[in-house]
Formats: sequence, structure tokens, C-alpha cells
Amino acid sequence: MREFLLGLRLLFGSGRGNRARFVLMTLGGSLGVCCLALVLTIPAILDAHDGRAAARYPRVHAGEPTGQRTLVQEFRDPHGSRPFGRVFIAPGTQDTPAPPPGLSRLPGPGEVYVSPALRDQLQREPGLKGLLPGTEKGLIGAAGLTDPNELYAYIGTTRDHLGGDARALKSFGSPYPPTWAVDPSTLEILRFTLATLVLLPLAVFLSVCAKLSAASRNRRLAALRLLGVSAKGTQRVNAAETVVAALLGAALGLAEFWLLNQIVARTGLPGLKWYAADGAMSGQTMAICLLGCPALAWFVGRASARAAARNPLATRRTAAPRAPRVWGGLLLVTGLGIIIGFSATGLTDHPARSDGINALLVPGGVLLTGLGLVLTLPLLSYLLAQRLARSGNLALNLAMRRNEVEPGSAMRVVTGLVLLVFSASLAQGVLVELSQVSRNTSPTQEYGLQMSQLSRDQQQRLREIPGVEVSAVVMDFDNDLQSDTDDNQATALIATCAQLSALTRRVEGCVDGEVMRMSDPNTGDEPFKTSTYTLEKDGKRMTLRIPVPKDTVLYAGQGVTNLSSVYILVPPGKLPPGAVPASATLLLASSSDPSTVRSVLDGIGAIAPTADVDPTGINIEALQQLTVIKTLLVLGMVMGLVIGVAAFLVSVTDRAVERRSQVTALALIGARAGTLRAVQCLQVVLPLAIGLLLALVAGKLAETAYLVTGGGEIFWDGAGVPVLLVSTLVVVALAILGTLPLVGRRIDPELIRRD
Repeated sequence: MREFLLGLRLLFGSGRGNRARFVLMTLGGSLGVCCLALVLTIPAILDAHDGRAAARYPRVHAGEPTGQRTLVQEFRDPHGSRPFGRVFIAPGTQDTPAPPPGLSRLPGPGEVYVSPALRDQLQREPGLKGLLPGTEKGLIGAAGLTDPNELYAYIGTTRDHLGGDARALKSFGSPYPPTWAVDPSTLEILRFTLATLVLLPLAVFLSVCAKLSAASRNRRLAALRLLGVSAKGTQRVNAAETVVAALLGAALGLAEFWLLNQIVARTGLPGLKWYAADGAMSGQTMAICLLGCPALAWFVGRASARAAARNPLATRRTAAPRAPRVWGGLLLVTGLGIIIGFSATGLTDHPARSDGINALLVPGGVLLTGLGLVLTLPLLSYLLAQRLARSGNLALNLAMRRNEVEPGSAMRVVTGLVLLVFSASLAQGVLVELSQVSRNTSPTQEYGLQMSQLSRDQQQRLREIPGVEVSAVVMDFDNDLQSDTDDNQATALIATCAQLSALTRRVEGCVDGEVMRMSDPNTGDEPFKTSTYTLEKDGKRMTLRIPVPKDTVLYAGQGVTNLSSVYILVPPGKLPPGAVPASATLLLASSSDPSTVRSVLDGIGAIAPTADVDPTGINIEALQQLTVIKTLLVLGMVMGLVIGVAAFLVSVTDRAVERRSQVTALALIGARAGTLRAVQCLQVVLPLAIGLLLALVAGKLAETAYLVTGGGEIFWDGAGVPVLLVSTLVVVALAILGTLPLVGRRIDPELIRRD
């Protein structure tokens, strides 16, 4: 306790510079704790979302409804790129269940309860009222909604108006939600990625904050040791300062997180919005922040004072430290060996999969690589400095001599930025893998809409949606339930050869203006005879008969497509002028890029809000999940960027303050300001460049290992390389700008008076 109090007295009585450093440590620690609290709270936000979805899920009796039980029928349709949930309830007189969360009673026939977001949507799109038959009676409470942005409604009706899929309602509530905000297996990947993006740089950042002004503090601690304080007591004196700064920083960081949660919960993030109570800090999160961060500062403080406590004379005389050890390089080599091995299996016929022991080896290899990057930077900086310190250039010579004497400073300055580039590659791999799971893998994405639900004006506006590249019409043959010849008829595609080419991978033998038989060798053909279609013109119906065409057009489909059951190609000019099919599907196609798909779906929802949309090959829930995951990954990358930049700025500022006496001495003996700026720049940029190059290579290898074991079709993500290169150049430019202003013009001889 005596050493602890001594450390506090030294803190507050050792001058303005030490108090400023203490404030900097506290503010830096608060930023790190705020990011840590955010990462720890994300699973709680998702759990709250899934918990409310499970609490309102209708449980039904098995078998066909009997007696006068309450009936329920649930619909979950896409409205644009957002899910739209509707629950129809027909109250009964037998075993009436309790109302779902968010409602005080079950809706009666003709009564509608909507979510606040759906009420706002109804004001913008009155056409949606056709999907909600009845009179609005109130709003659904927060307990019955997964998030404030959800489109959800409970609709009271009668038993006669429910379809054959209605079931007898037992109660509301299930142990599991019908759909997860993020699938549990994906959530584990997300947690691991966020740990790499945020927690690993955060540990480095907090360690940097705990080791500010290490040289001057070590000289002060060495003086205490020479005055008779024990070695352990000297370490405790140093740890006292770092613990107090970490504790105050943790309390301030939790306050910053509370304020951030209140703001972001109200504004929301793309695809993700939550109630402020969902993001409230749990006792476990507060314990980790208030106990874990000071504990880390305690160990870092004791470790940083070990040299001064064991050899105070060498510290006071600024003896050259020993060369960095190579065991950090062994960790890097081990991690690279693991991920290179998994990446190499992608070149074979049997790539590795993430099951069994591989589920532990791949994350382990990534973590070893990231940790090895951190611990190898001092060694690389030392070896580079040894080789370049003998050059004839004065600025390079001075810069490398300093890095040779103090190689550990390179780790504190550049590690955060290096880890950011490494983590960005892994985040790219996660996004690539999830994109393959959540969407159709073909280059085009199709959307089918029943033309009977669309007006002429809506059809035209749908074709003009930005992102829609081609449109066509799939015409259904007459379906006579009393006839046994329907199997001999074929669905027709009304399109030109150019439209057919845009909807398929390959077309051979197409002739414009001719009715042709369509044949896909990969799926086979169905025999058919003369096909009959009903057309409408000016309110009258007419019949169009098309015999089996003589000419055949060969095409290769795009996988999941609406063309798999189409066997006749009909040019638009073959239809009578002004006539339209009585039963047909409007087929739109766009790029399969997820952002384009969401944009097109939103455009469809704005033009035809009540029309049924079939986004072929797409799971809207998976698309929503992908949006949430992208948001969380981007949030993690932003936090990693903030932490990395903060660690760099704090470290490079502390480095400049620590070396004011050395810079002043060089200026007094005649060194020019430009030379001194070049020295400061080279001391940081050269180790950073080596670290970034290693991070680029290691990051792409880690990404490849993840993609290979993920089981997707994409193993080599070449599209992400330009983004990483641009990010690397931005990081280098930031490092250069951060070092230039740190050499002042005024020479203060007082800085070297004691030396």
C-alpha cells in the first residue's frame, strides 16, 4: 500500500508533463474501454432481438383444427429488401390463448394492430392497406417487436377468411426464434472476426497507453531503486499510476458507451436498429471493463518497470538494451505455416473443410499469425536498422541508429495500423463467404411478379428501375382443370434474342422474329404439342395457339432461374397489337451484387407494394442477415481504425516528447529542421512499411485459408486486393503526416540541461 501511495504522490507532484501524460493515458484508456463495451454488447443486442422474436412465435396444435379453437395463419413476405410479417388471428371460444407480447388482447375480426414503422410506411404507401384488411386499432408495443424498424402486424379476421394452412393456436412463445438475426454458426465467425478486428488491436492500444513516457519513467523508477526501494516495490510504484489511469479511463469509457448507445439506438445503423435497453451494459460487461482493464494495466506497468528495478544503473546511464528475442518470429512462422497449409489444399481436388480439428486449427493459425506480427515487428525493426545504419545518408543513419538502440518503440507506434490491415483482409473473406451463402451465385438476379397484380403503368415503371438490365414476360398456357392435355402444353417466353441472351449464359441458333423451341441440354426437354394461351385486349379475351416450333434455340441457363420450365420463345411482335397475356409473370433481371439486389427490391416495393415478388434464388432473411453482418463488420473495422489511428497518434506524440532532448541536442550541433523531420519520418515509416507488407501477405493468406475451409466456390479473392493496397497507401500517408509536425522550430536548451 505504501508503494501505491508513493506512486500517486509522484504522479501528482512530478510536474505538468507527467500530469498531461496521465490525462492522455486516461483518455486513451476510455476510448479503448468504449470500444470493448461495444464489442461485448453486440451479442446481447442480437440475443434481445431473437428473444422477442421467439416470445411472439405462435405455437399451434398438431393436425387439422377441431372445435372452436382460435386459428392463426402467419405470412412473411418481402417488402422491398425488408421482411414484412403479418399474423392473421380468428378468435375462437375454446381455450382462448393469452395475447402475444406487445398486445393487451387478441385482435377481433376487422381489427388491425401494426408496428410504428409499419404505420409510417402506410402513410407513405397507402396501397399497403390492401394487405391489412380491417381498421387500425393501435400499435404493437416494443415487447412484441424485434426492433423499432420492423414491419409487423396482427390482423383479426373470421374463420371463413383464413386459408387452408390455418392452424389451431396453442399459445405464443417458443424456445427458439423462427429466424435468427445472425445464424448461430455465423455468429461464432462474427465474434472471432470482431475479436481480430477490435480486441487484438485494443490490447495493443491499452498496452501502449500504459507504457507512455517509458524512458523518463524508467529513469525515475531507477532513481527510486537506487534510493533503497525494493525491486517489487519499484514495480508496484509504476503499476499504481497505470492502474489509476486505467480505472478512471474505464469509468469514463463506460460513460462514453452509454451516451453512444443512446444516440445510435435512436438513429440506427444500416440493417440494424435496436432499443436503447437492448444495449444497456450488463454486470458482466461492467466487471470486464472495470476489472479487466486495470488488471491489464497492472501487469503491463509491472513488466515495463522490471528493467529499471533489476538494473537501475544501466537505466540511469541509458545503456543500450539487448537485441529482441526471436520467439515472436517463431509464433509468426507457426501461424503462417498453418494458414499456408490450408490455403494450399485449395489447389487440390479435395480442399480442406472447417470441421473436426480444422475448426480449431484455422482460427488458431490466424491468431498466431496476428500475435506473431505484433511480436516480430521489434525484431524486424532491429534487423533493418542494423543493415541500414551504416549508410552514408545522414538522416537515414540517425534514424536507424535510434531504431537499433530502441527497437521496441516501433511496435508501440506502428502495430495498431499493421493489425488493421491484417484484420481487414480477414473481414473481406468473411463477407465474400457470406455473400455466396445468401444469394444466387449466377451473375444475374431475377425477380418474378404476377402481371395480374400490376397495372400497365406499374409494369412500365418496374422495367425502368435503376439496376434492372433486362425484362421479359413468361406466359402461362391455359390451365383447364377438366382437361388431361395440359401436360402436353408449354410455357412461353415473350422476348427478343437479345433479351434471351441477357437472361442466360449462352445462346445458339436464335433468330429474331421467329417462334422457336427452347432447349437446355443440361435440363432436358419435355414433349408438348400445340399450346394454347389466353390474351386480353380492350376488355375482351382471345385465344392464341402456337404449334410445336420447327426451329430450336439452344441455351444454357443461369442455375436458379424462371426459364427452367419455359420451352417456347415467342417474339413480342407475334402477339396481336395491344394484346397482353391473361396469365403471365413479368420477369426482371439485374446484377447479382447484393447492394444492387437490395436497391432493385426497394424500387419494386415502392412501385408495387402489394404485389407478390419472387426473388429467384434469394432468401430475404439471409439477405437481411448479410446486411446486419456487413454493418457489424464495418462497425468493427471502424473501431479498429479508430483504435489503430489513436494508438499511432498517441505513440508518435509520446515518442516525440520523449526525444525532445535528443532533437534539441542535434539542433544545437547544427542539424537542419528538414533533416530532423526526415529522421522522425524514417524512424516510423520504414518499420511501418515492412509491417504493412507482411500484414498484406499474411492477411491474404489468412483470408484464403478461411475461404478454402468455408466450403464456398471462391477461394482466391483477387477483387479485394486493390482495396487493401489503397488502405495501405492511406496508412503510410497518415504515418508520414503524423510525424512531420513533431519537430518544433524553437530550440529550448533547458531540455538538455540535466544531460
